[in-house]
Amino acid sequence: MSITPSTVGPAALELRNVAKSFGAVVALKSASLTVQMNSIHALVGENGAGKSTLVKIVAGLYQRDSGDFLLRGEEVDFSSTAESKAAGIAVIYQEPTLFPDLSVTENIFMGRQPTNRFGKIDRKRMRREVQGLFARLDVRINPDRPAEGLSIADQQIIEIAKAISLDARVLIMDEPTAALSGVEVERLFAVARSLRDEGRALVFISHRFDEVFALCDTITVMRDGEYISTDSIESTTVPEIVRRMVGRDVADLFPKQPAEIGEPVLEVVGLNSAGIFHDVNFTVRAGEIVGLAGLVGAGRSEIARAIFGVDNYDAGTVRIAGTTVPRRNPAAAMSLGLALVPEDRRKQGLVIDATVSRSTTMAIQKQLTKFGLLTSRAENAAARIWASRLEVKTNALDTVVGTLSGGNQQKVVLAKWLATNPRVLIIDEPTRGIDVGTKSEVHRLLSELAGKGLAILMISSELPEVLGMADRVLVMREGRLTAELSRAEATSETVMYAATHASEHHS
Repeated sequence: MSITPSTVGPAALELRNVAKSFGAVVALKSASLTVQMNSIHALVGENGAGKSTLVKIVAGLYQRDSGDFLLRGEEVDFSSTAESKAAGIAVIYQEPTLFPDLSVTENIFMGRQPTNRFGKIDRKRMRREVQGLFARLDVRINPDRPAEGLSIADQQIIEIAKAISLDARVLIMDEPTAALSGVEVERLFAVARSLRDEGRALVFISHRFDEVFALCDTITVMRDGEYISTDSIESTTVPEIVRRMVGRDVADLFPKQPAEIGEPVLEVVGLNSAGIFHDVNFTVRAGEIVGLAGLVGAGRSEIARAIFGVDNYDAGTVRIAGTTVPRRNPAAAMSLGLALVPEDRRKQGLVIDATVSRSTTMAIQKQLTKFGLLTSRAENAAARIWASRLEVKTNALDTVVGTLSGGNQQKVVLAKWLATNPRVLIIDEPTRGIDVGTKSEVHRLLSELAGKGLAILMISSELPEVLGMADRVLVMREGRLTAELSRAEATSETVMYAATHASEHHS
């Protein structure tokens, strides 16, 4: 049900031309958002568009560098989350943080328990108020049960009840349906609509367009830290919103060289992991870059970890050049020619305190050892080859990796795995957090490696990167492959549509 513009009240929340930087990284250039009372307002954009930074400014976690921030027409500037809450703003995150050992009632009244005339906590009054809140929301949760073991859906309802008990006038829901079933989503939507009809303002952040169009009255699009557009839901369409979210040209950031594509090297057949990914089938051929696209939480990194043997899976087969890779055995995967550059290079790809030389040769130390000894000369000789090939900008191989820039750290992780002379390279978010110049160097390198016959599976949340570098694009949504697109078929619209709709698998 949508409401007519005449019933929409004054602006509850207004942000105009808000900017925010973290050092050299510009998170918001010029972000604007106007949310009316009596409305549910969708905020959409690609990963990295700046939605979370904007929400954190409203929540008092960050302070803006410039721009206007108004609440019910009054200029505000929060220096803490407590100030934001006191002003009537509540943020409901995808995974709430309740105290597991406390009861539902205690969680709702945490830090502000009412007392009786003897100065003791008035538990009866707390329980009565919680029952009243749940009745208003038309949900059935036992106020006395501990929070531990509650579903994500029930935890979110408790957070909403807490917000109402604080009389929050603006509620922001950040990806609230990502972990919910269909029935739970409908219950959440019923609660959201009843809050809107009580005169509150809601902001709904989601990648699921079917839900956005079913629930919201208005939609604002952000891209690259900037405001793009605001429309009423009735006056726009999914393809139009997708175009605005991704509307940028694939520039010469992607120096893709033509490569001769050979036989299948990596074959994934019927891979299943309960609740994470389902019936995943694909191949990557020699000389081919296959892009694995999809929104955060679609299951892409989990598939990479399962293929490499870091995580287990329930059913299916992984083959490299026809040989089956044993489950949960990264050493066997490496010996068959598989390399994995993980998404989080600092935590999973590098030992931050190690030198460039040690980091580069970490995966091949057995080959460099003679009579049980590993000399620094052997390490340096091997490391020098890859450091120079990848143009790692460091004066010496004994430089500590943690002191290098993000781009150079990424190159060291790549060097470590390329030193193993792999047949298949799985690279997760190859250019996350690195500057534009280094991005094109990493892209040039990937293209060069494919030209020499390496099979590459590239996981990326950046659509231009996927479109610019991939010979074929696989798209995932909620643990399933929803599309397989040739380079010619893959456009911003076709990839984003498959990432947000349960479309038919096609090639």
